[in-house]
Amino acid sequence: MPIYAFACGDCGEFEVTRPVAEAAAGASCPACGAQAQRVFTPPGLALLARPMRRALDVEEKSANEPDVVAEKRGRPLHHHHHPHAPAPPWVLSH
Repeated sequence: MPIYAFACGDCGEFEVTRPVAEAAAGASCPACGAQAQRVFTPPGLALLARPMRRALDVEEKSANEPDVVAEKRGRPLHHHHHPHAPAPPWVLSH
């Protein structure tokens, strides 16, 4: 069941667990009973696979401070094209 965040003007934020069908319904502050406004938060990403979560973390970090690359990383690309070999039929010649 999803967790929705709400903010009370006097008491601060609190969370309510409810079915998706009731997502638009308001909520009363559990401390003072005042009507609270829903706070829209990003979806929980804890259920993502570890490589995807790591990639999203790197992407978010690099949005404001890109990494400076000091060396080549990854596997080298091997080109098996011989300079005098005919081009494959799908390659246009110049």
